[in-house]
Amino acid sequence: SVQVRTLFQHPQLAAFAQALTQERQGDEVAVPANGIPANCKAIEPQMVTLIELDAPQIARIESAVQGGASNIQDIYPLAPLQEGMLFHHLLQTEGDAYVTPLGLSFDSRQRLERFIASFNQVIARHDILRTAVLWEGLKEPVQVVQRNATLTLQWLQDVDMANDVAGQLAAHVHPSHYRIDVREAPMIRAIAAHDDRSNRWLLQLPSHHLVLDHTTLDLLVEEIALIEQGRQAELPEPVPFRRFVGQARLGVSQAEHEAFFRRMLGDVDEPTAPFNLLDVQGDGTRVHEAKLRLAPELAQQVRREAQRHGVGAATLFHLAWALVLGKATGKDDVVFGTVLFGRMQGGQGAERAVGLFINTLPLRIRLGTRSVLHCVKQTHEALTQLLHHEHAGLSLAQRCTALPGGTPLFSALLNYRFNPRPVKSSKNPLGEGMEVLGGREFTNYPFDMSVDDLGDGFELVALIDQAVDAQRVCGLMHAAIAEVARALSTQPAQLACDLDLVPALQKQQLAAWGVNPQGYDDAQPVHRLFERHAKETPEAPALVFGDATLSYAELNARANRLAHRLIGLGVNPEHRVGIAVERSVEMMVGLLAILKAGGAYVPLDPEYPADRLAYMVGDSGIALLLTQSHIAGRLASSGSLPTLALDALDLSAQPAHDPQVVLHRDGLAYLIYTSGSTGRPKGVGISHGALVQHAQESIRFFGLVPSDRVLQFSTLNFDGFIEQTFPPLAAGAAIVLRGPALWDSETFYRELIDKRISVADLTTAYWLLLAQDFARHGERPYGALRQVHAGGEAMPPEGLNAWRKAGLAHIALLNTYGPTEATVTASVLDCAPYLKDLQDGDEGVPLRMPIGVPLAGRALRVVGPDFSLVPQGAAGELCIGGALLARGYLGRAGLSAERFVADPFDDKGGRLYRTGDLVRWNEQGQLEYLGRIDHQVKIRGFRIELGEIEAQLLSQLEVREAVVVAGEGPLGARLVGYVSAHAGREIGSAELRQRLAEVMPDYMVPSTVVVLGALPLNANGKVDRKALPEPGLENADAYEAPQGEVEEALAAIWADVLGVARVGR
Repeated sequence: SVQVRTLFQHPQLAAFAQALTQERQGDEVAVPANGIPANCKAIEPQMVTLIELDAPQIARIESAVQGGASNIQDIYPLAPLQEGMLFHHLLQTEGDAYVTPLGLSFDSRQRLERFIASFNQVIARHDILRTAVLWEGLKEPVQVVQRNATLTLQWLQDVDMANDVAGQLAAHVHPSHYRIDVREAPMIRAIAAHDDRSNRWLLQLPSHHLVLDHTTLDLLVEEIALIEQGRQAELPEPVPFRRFVGQARLGVSQAEHEAFFRRMLGDVDEPTAPFNLLDVQGDGTRVHEAKLRLAPELAQQVRREAQRHGVGAATLFHLAWALVLGKATGKDDVVFGTVLFGRMQGGQGAERAVGLFINTLPLRIRLGTRSVLHCVKQTHEALTQLLHHEHAGLSLAQRCTALPGGTPLFSALLNYRFNPRPVKSSKNPLGEGMEVLGGREFTNYPFDMSVDDLGDGFELVALIDQAVDAQRVCGLMHAAIAEVARALSTQPAQLACDLDLVPALQKQQLAAWGVNPQGYDDAQPVHRLFERHAKETPEAPALVFGDATLSYAELNARANRLAHRLIGLGVNPEHRVGIAVERSVEMMVGLLAILKAGGAYVPLDPEYPADRLAYMVGDSGIALLLTQSHIAGRLASSGSLPTLALDALDLSAQPAHDPQVVLHRDGLAYLIYTSGSTGRPKGVGISHGALVQHAQESIRFFGLVPSDRVLQFSTLNFDGFIEQTFPPLAAGAAIVLRGPALWDSETFYRELIDKRISVADLTTAYWLLLAQDFARHGERPYGALRQVHAGGEAMPPEGLNAWRKAGLAHIALLNTYGPTEATVTASVLDCAPYLKDLQDGDEGVPLRMPIGVPLAGRALRVVGPDFSLVPQGAAGELCIGGALLARGYLGRAGLSAERFVADPFDDKGGRLYRTGDLVRWNEQGQLEYLGRIDHQVKIRGFRIELGEIEAQLLSQLEVREAVVVAGEGPLGARLVGYVSAHAGREIGSAELRQRLAEVMPDYMVPSTVVVLGALPLNANGKVDRKALPEPGLENADAYEAPQGEVEEALAAIWADVLGVARVGR
């Protein structure tokens, strides 16, 4: 014998021969003989030599086998992979991903029945084919080899001869619903039907993977063919499967296995889940197959580079798969399952033994900042060491990680199969009159790649969950292996993380989706566009506030007088002027005046806490403050800062003509403060060029015309205010200002009708409340309303249902997205197709509403940690480029350099803003928002997005609003949900959690759900998370005190552990 380690370490013949002569030979593990004699009437414990069983357990086994003890030839434990398969088999209640169908066709019933007889001869030869698996009442599952087990032919009932008979037969045994009782041998079934139209006899042979692997299927076909040809004498002596089980159980010790996997996986604390696919308990029905053959030149290059670097081709493909997973997960340290042949250390004759020999074990590849050559050597060494442990159980490896119990270690699999193509022959391997109709592979893993080594080339076979395009995954793997081979040939020192896996065509597609090169030539600042309308349509309404209406001429004249006063006070380009006013006409006059004077306005919300206002005043360096008399006292921190009370100014002596201040497009237009991670807000500076370009683009995608009336909804300090103010004025439309109080839904409706509002731009949370309240009223007229935009937060898909029920489906609905640093809105989605799907009764609303496509002048890039493009469908950070980016953060050079970086995809020296938002491209070329990178929560080793849980809560009919937050509990991170119910509906915390548990993994179910009358909103209409109450016992089920000393003691212990006041029954 020879150690597998030696064989794998020396893939070249000369080196292997030398190592073989030097290696001390060792004998294979001696497997004790089966002690159950023929014609045994009662099995005794000492007869069972590979597992310890007592008399009661043996009695249970005898009673479960037809024919009792006399029909039991052997009993032994399960092999490693069998253990995992049985576990998944028992978890599934409908269907079984480990059932493998195989379709055959015969030209006569006699030939079909002769085939079944030949198959039964093969079953009689091989122990594993007469094996059942029993577990009930036993300390561990066992395999029971029966002396006699027969494959019985069954006939499909109620066949519709007018339709596809083969299809009906295949549907009958489809793994999505078909199960094989593994307690009965053989674990193979035979179901037949006659097709009258073709006069063919059709057979389906579903088998269970517990007893068959790929090599076994090939061996069965060979043996049946020999029997059909009358050449039984040529059949080799069968090899008992117990020999393999014995080698697996008695070879490398469990302690050695555990020590090895603890070294490899001990610090792994989160799964490797490409494209966020993590369900490893599926039935395989969601899996789609794709194939891709490597070009002969590339196949030759792979073999040549593998040989040149002293490794096998399998090593290069394993590294390529690790690179694919790195791209698909955004990680540089990945773990995936590799399928091991299992026959290398299976004992003498294992290469021709029938049974399940393969095993799946984890392989960890650290990419990091390591060269391709280093990664090749690392992968080779990792595989070499793993082969020594090929009989270890996956469950043992899983236990050696830092993952909580029940958390999958990986969801991706690589199966490197040596499968040389047979010499072409006109002969059917099964003989005359028989034809293989084909079978299909099923897998419970959602991300499965097989590499078929065909001798003269390689073929990739991807079995991928339908959420991801399987053909695209083949393309990624092809690009990865090509890049590995190229780097080894020309740049072996190149960093593995720098290899480019996104194919050129996909890069072109990503660029087409993500870059909108359209621009606007008008270099005038935005107030010049307003002034143009004041000249052309002076009497047109510009501003509606309460019962007052100002024309363009009136608003322009008032703004001009104030602007001249500001100029007289020294305001000029780059001077920052604070404005702290309530929603009013003075607010609009002040903003326009600052811009006309050449200054940059700094919005200061008077409702902010005094210390926050003081910080903003000091940090911004404003030279002047515009305010109102009744709120000036709140700004005492401004000290000696020059202040103008707009409601008390006499500007009658100031000229009313337009000031002619020359402004540069890169000059500062406004400085707006956003929340900072340090707790201190940061000032974002936007140029005149960015502001006017966004105004013109907003006019285009909103379709604004002079007859429009646009609701000005947001507060002055929120960047949505900019989009609700300057585009309408630049388009000659009217702005409708709401008052200081946030409108309830009925007030909104009255104002909508009374003020003839045609366009409304709302925060998402407020839009959802309106949609739900309007839906309860049912359809009614909505006056002049033609378009609504929702933005600022992820759009809940359930809102579209409410929108339609309210009779608003004819109103254009846009989902907008954009950070302050990219000038308000960077992308937009027209929701019309989704509303149409709902109208047509289709399930057209996805779990996440996309955020759409880029607006003019924007470039949207989705990148990984290494700042390279990620493939379509993979999550990455959204970076925004183009001419509309902010100038940076005021006084924060370090932070500006960190967030505004050079654009590696722009040869003109552009910049990218790193949003910190996690997104991905969908199949339609739209961006999907997944959440904040820094808001990702890790629960029991899983990284999850709170928005996904919120979407599921909102899908419940009773739930009106929902938000989920993460916090620290006594036992680590925990999730808390907050919901409000629709009027007249009631819902409890326990029931909501139970419903979530039915559709989500348990680690995503909040530990508690707090039911509130309404979720708190801030002044901008967003959910105020800081105002959410701490979860308490008010939502718990009715408290029932513990009874008896034992319950009271346990309750006290758990109350102490959980840090709560009491624990009930």
